Amino acid sequence: MKFRWSIAPSQPLFTAKIAVEQKASPLLAQCLWNRGISEPEQVDRFLGPRLKNLADPFLIPNMQIAVERLLLAREKNQSIVIFGDYDVDGVSSTALLTEFLRALGWRIDFYLPNRFDEGYGLSQDAVENCLKKFKPELFLAVDCGSTAVATIGWLSERQIDVIVLDHHQVSDPAPNAVALVNPQLGANYRELCSVGLAFKLAHAVLKRARELGLPGTAEYDLRPMLDFVALGTIADIVPLNGENRILVTCGLERLNCTERPGLIALKSVAQIENALGPREVGFQLAPRLNAAGRLETAEDALNLLLARDLAEAEPIAQRLDSCNRERQKIERGITEEVIGAIKARFNPETDFFLIEGQLLWHIGVVGIVASRVMHEFYRPAIILGGEGAEWRGSGRSIEGFDLAAALRKCDDLLLRHGGHAMAAGLSIDSEKVDALRCRLNEIARTTLTAEQLKPVLRIDAEISLSDLNLERVEELERLEPHGPANPSVQLVARKVSHQRPPQRMGKENQHAKFHVTDGKQTFEAVWWNCGKDASFPKVMFDLAFAPQINEYNGNRRVQLKVLDWHAIE
Repeated sequence: MKFRWSIAPSQPLFTAKIAVEQKASPLLAQCLWNRGISEPEQVDRFLGPRLKNLADPFLIPNMQIAVERLLLAREKNQSIVIFGDYDVDGVSSTALLTEFLRALGWRIDFYLPNRFDEGYGLSQDAVENCLKKFKPELFLAVDCGSTAVATIGWLSERQIDVIVLDHHQVSDPAPNAVALVNPQLGANYRELCSVGLAFKLAHAVLKRARELGLPGTAEYDLRPMLDFVALGTIADIVPLNGENRILVTCGLERLNCTERPGLIALKSVAQIENALGPREVGFQLAPRLNAAGRLETAEDALNLLLARDLAEAEPIAQRLDSCNRERQKIERGITEEVIGAIKARFNPETDFFLIEGQLLWHIGVVGIVASRVMHEFYRPAIILGGEGAEWRGSGRSIEGFDLAAALRKCDDLLLRHGGHAMAAGLSIDSEKVDALRCRLNEIARTTLTAEQLKPVLRIDAEISLSDLNLERVEELERLEPHGPANPSVQLVARKVSHQRPPQRMGKENQHAKFHVTDGKQTFEAVWWNCGKDASFPKVMFDLAFAPQINEYNGNRRVQLKVLDWHAIE
């Protein structure tokens, strides 16, 4: 198998203490420790995420300045454009702030750049087109702008202020915005993405507006907007700890009972009938919203979120669903071509960074393809496409390699770039792709160790199968919702064996089912997407798995999701 196992060291003193204080099992306590939850107050807050535990929004850098500038715009009746990004985080942020500010008396328009004609973020072309359409007196840039030094300087020369609300890395020098609200500038709240920041900005504005006695603010309730926050936070794959754990937990409750016509229609086309969790949001709702910005313009996604009734929402949701199917078809074709080309010449001893580009590859799906390539070869990867001399691309990285920092070392080769440690975007002259590949490969070669080039499987604890039961797995559900920084619980059982031969499942025999036993307890284990050619352990083996509850015909039983196994010689 391809994983290196990293088993968390046992913490018997902590687990015994928490087991008594929380009336919890030592296994749950160990899982909390593994996630950095070691103090009693932290345990209480983690196991019981509540909105009242959200921090003061004014602790975020430059929040006070942004709020005062927005209040001044309201006082002077100035026109504001919310300038968002075309992914789910940017679209949900734009929807939240548009709805909130309009409801409380601001003059609001919104603008989403066209990925193909205007590029990413506050590009000069996008801003000029926006100015022609709306003639705003204030820009509120959301989920972009932290590196837009030239464009913001150009706007400043024309006496147009810009507030930047963003979570991406900030350029040096930073753009001269009237307020740069970015948690990267401070020590706290770095887990927040832009829709989380949008909610915090709305909270800050509401607090200050209530102090001033502005009409409509006393009774205004921000909680219904948490469905937008859950949607964008999960889609942006940011850590689900700290503030995000509270926002997503409460947001999923809202999302599951949402009355928004757009989200009702979206759930319908995605054929979601059961409760929504991070997986349903990340793999069924988010791709449909993202598809609009990947293939055409993201305006359909934003219009869906702001739709006033089902008659307006349902046709948009159908278009997004159709767009997503087209996106999947394009993505599969490019992915097969890229992976085939890399496999033909891949040398794990010398290839530390993978870059592939080709004329006419669809730039709307290159980020997804880069993610597929990264997981297939476990190397940082960039995929590029375009129609002329200028190619645009997207990259995905692995643990231990800061992609945004690496691109800054290649600034002389690039036309534009931006992003964060694990994902970034760029534009480059097609003639410089080979030079970029060499530069990044050398940076990766001197940064990454051989061990880092093998994906790690983090295991919470070693247990006996006989210690696992329905009650214990139900208790572990208190750790949900799972995501980055709070992964699903992963365990290892030593010296288990098959009770009966493995069975193949699926239309193409791509899955397998075991029945494993330690001699005292037996569980069904399912190995999803193992592939038709996967081999199975012969006699005795160590099994890494995620415990789950399988529900069928009203019956609940423990099932093991196979992650990896090591044969015992």
